[in-house]
Amino acid sequence: MYDMLPLLEQTDFPPISRSGITTLQVNLGYTCNQRCLHCHVNAGPTRTEQMDDETLKLVLQVARERKIDTLDLTGGAPELNPGFRQLVSDARSAGLHVIDRCNLTILNEPAQEDLAEFLAAHQVEVVASLPCYLEENVDGQRGQGVFNNSIEGLRQLNALGYGKDGSGLMLNLVYNPNGPFLPPSQQRLEKDYKQNLHSRYGITFNQLFSITNMPIARFGSTLVSKGEFDDYMVLLKQTFQPDNVGGVMCRSLVSVDYRGYLYDCDFNQMLQQGIRQQNRQLHLRDLLHQDLDGLPIYIADHCYGCTAGQGSSCGGAL
Repeated sequence: MYDMLPLLEQTDFPPISRSGITTLQVNLGYTCNQRCLHCHVNAGPTRTEQMDDETLKLVLQVARERKIDTLDLTGGAPELNPGFRQLVSDARSAGLHVIDRCNLTILNEPAQEDLAEFLAAHQVEVVASLPCYLEENVDGQRGQGVFNNSIEGLRQLNALGYGKDGSGLMLNLVYNPNGPFLPPSQQRLEKDYKQNLHSRYGITFNQLFSITNMPIARFGSTLVSKGEFDDYMVLLKQTFQPDNVGGVMCRSLVSVDYRGYLYDCDFNQMLQQGIRQQNRQLHLRDLLHQDLDGLPIYIADHCYGCTAGQGSSCGGAL
């Protein structure tokens, strides 16, 4: 896989700085039951990195003491971390809003048969990746049989009330393009998703989040190998919208890797560009006694991916 940082670090992206932290986005490990083409984490079944118990406890301690609103759990498949359920239970008991970034197929894995019930019982918001409502597109991007497996996972969640009006159980889907182009209008695409998934499979959900593919890690390497990297960067820069800069997630979110080190966003984590002070990368322990307000955010050309077109964040279009 290509080292993407040398292609991205020389940038004219405008400088931005941090504000107050509302969300800890915690990567619980790179182990995943899938290996998707667009995955900027390069996760997969052969990855063994996992957050340990000591760091999991530190996540909760920081969230409590810093009065964090939201714990956003990601991976890999975050549910494959052995401490996932205890962390969720403790976080919900502490009054935190918890998001599980779920790939849907994990709900059908051995030893995960009761996962959907666990999530519902703890009122965890599920943000589920489903890059298209067509089987051939999903399987082409994520592997043979993934679409039907995902539909089965969605049916499990719907049966428990997820995505149903008045249930309080939020089910949001995530769309990623299957190539080097920007997502279409999120509002229009959400309407198509809802119509197709309901008419064909009886599936309902709350919102669709459209997320631009970042030119880093596995997707970036694929662009380079196909000779498409330069054209994709031209597209991102030509469609840059200055108004999107004020809404980027990195101003109020801190990304935490499986070792507990801090980054401005999940993408910077994959580029190994951490939050630093005095030549030292900051760790969760540092958040127990210091603020990050006003610190400059590490920027490079991949930041154009969040600000091109309609904008892109972990919560969808900006």
